[in-house]
Amino acid sequence: MSYEKLAKEIIHNVGGEENISSLVHCATRLRFTLNDPSIASKSELENNDDILSVVQAGGQYQVVIGSHVGEVYKDITKVSNIGEKTDNSRNQPKGSIMSQVFDVISRSFSPLLGALAGAGMIKALLTVLTMVGWLSPESGTYSILSAAGNAVFYFLPVLLAITLSLRLGANPYVGGSIGAALLEPNLTGLMGSEATFLGIPAIIVDYSATVFPVFIAICMYALFEKGIKKVIHKDYQLFLVPMLSLILIVPLTVLIFGPFGTYFGDGIAAGINYLLDLSGLLTGAVVGAGWLFLTLFGLHWGIIPIILQNLGNGADPLQAMLAGAVFAQIGVAVGFIIRAKDKKLKALAGSTVLPAALAGVSEPIIYGLAIRFKKTLVYVAIAGAVGGAINGALGVEQVEFALVSFLAIPTFSPMGLFVIGALVAFILGMLMTVILGFENKQDKQLHNASEKPEDTQERDILIKKEKIASPLTGKVKPLSEVGDSAFSSEAMGKGIAIEPIIGEAVSPVNGEISAVFPTGHAIGITSDTGAEILIHIGIDTVQLDGKYFTSLVKQGDLIKQGDRLVEFDLEKIKEAGFAVTTPIIVTNTDRYKEIVSTENQNIQATENLLTLIS
Repeated sequence: MSYEKLAKEIIHNVGGEENISSLVHCATRLRFTLNDPSIASKSELENNDDILSVVQAGGQYQVVIGSHVGEVYKDITKVSNIGEKTDNSRNQPKGSIMSQVFDVISRSFSPLLGALAGAGMIKALLTVLTMVGWLSPESGTYSILSAAGNAVFYFLPVLLAITLSLRLGANPYVGGSIGAALLEPNLTGLMGSEATFLGIPAIIVDYSATVFPVFIAICMYALFEKGIKKVIHKDYQLFLVPMLSLILIVPLTVLIFGPFGTYFGDGIAAGINYLLDLSGLLTGAVVGAGWLFLTLFGLHWGIIPIILQNLGNGADPLQAMLAGAVFAQIGVAVGFIIRAKDKKLKALAGSTVLPAALAGVSEPIIYGLAIRFKKTLVYVAIAGAVGGAINGALGVEQVEFALVSFLAIPTFSPMGLFVIGALVAFILGMLMTVILGFENKQDKQLHNASEKPEDTQERDILIKKEKIASPLTGKVKPLSEVGDSAFSSEAMGKGIAIEPIIGEAVSPVNGEISAVFPTGHAIGITSDTGAEILIHIGIDTVQLDGKYFTSLVKQGDLIKQGDRLVEFDLEKIKEAGFAVTTPIIVTNTDRYKEIVSTENQNIQATENLLTLIS
């Protein structure tokens, strides 16, 4: 199936190729890093039936597609020049430290999730086959399939080193070599001996299936590579940079980074076990209820390193506790199938059950059902907390990695106790949905239709109006005459355009600068009353790369109406072949009942341009 049309619409509604700094995808969502998130049209994206939701979290603009996200991503790369690139990331706002950490973890694990999930299911299948006596652990068939299931976990330091190096902009093959060195027989053969490096005692541990040691090592390698390239002539970088990186980082990993990362991972595992010893019931309830909200914001993949580290130490209790949330979501979806009268809603619920039940991909349930019918979010949190509390109290753990699903049940131990917690969460989620029902999106419309005339008159008295002044002096034009479909189609919001005659833009409102495009040609403003305004000077002027533009404000500045925002050279821009027509867009148009434009054909800066009616 081709997703070319959807791909084009997504690119258009996130602000076009020029607004995309980087793009990666995980199991269910496209993860954009946008130059200016304010010009993306969230409402247009969410109105598309093929898009489940749009989430802004962790410094990313996440478009939730579902299990076919890989095909959509491929078509995006076919119809554009967008790929998994990071070359413009240095110009972007970095966000909080936690946002950066989750971003790095997410992008490093996203390419590996398919292999991890598939290998995990092979290990679960082998467990079932040996339990029922259909396959002997001593057989060649078992050994070959075990190799297929174990490889991605054993060589995880190598694979993770490659994806992390790519994310940090370092040479991925040198990074992979650093990870491979931790598994090389000459090193692993030193385990149990009193090994030294240049007379310094070295603690040699088993790094297979570990996460934190290689994370630290590659972060240090990326910093070192960036620094060393500044002092080595480019003619010698081909061999000197990799050689020096390997000579320095591998020993430092063995002596410092590796042991520290191992102890760090062990410390996290010890902390989780300590909480479980204090109260497995309470810890399980918190994890079971909280997993839904981590998933909502796309931050749940940041927990994967902890889970894998725990499994490297023998077993992981987190997956058992968060499984309550997954089975609760499946139960809610089944509840929709039972209770819903609308055939389309039943079909949607049915389509979301299989990915979650068989592969552990529950985002279609969350974004296709729970977000639309918000009462069910409470059901998932309650049922997830109960299921997580049961598994936490009973001491259930996962012994082989697999995403939580019905097929992954054999990876948990004791399996019978896990089934109890999982089924309770599933049944509770289903019963609450069937008995208590879910929100009806038509309720509000029916309520409005039943209003009496006098109620309507009273409501009309409460209508609020906000005036938006003109940021420019020039000729007024409707958006339909703008030579850029992103604006003329009103996909980015309603507004108006001005053909300026003076190369200066001033603030149209009192408020705060929400975004300043690095090239200075576009500015986002949030007014004190909540209007989100985009001033985009010229068409395709981003290609000037800031030439002829001088920004006078920065993101976060508080401004008054009439304050100068940017100066630009009209004649130079025109000579370079670019139109100076400037759209002024209200990007949160859906907040207002009507946006009325001035009827004047010519306007002075600070004169009334738009009236927002809410």
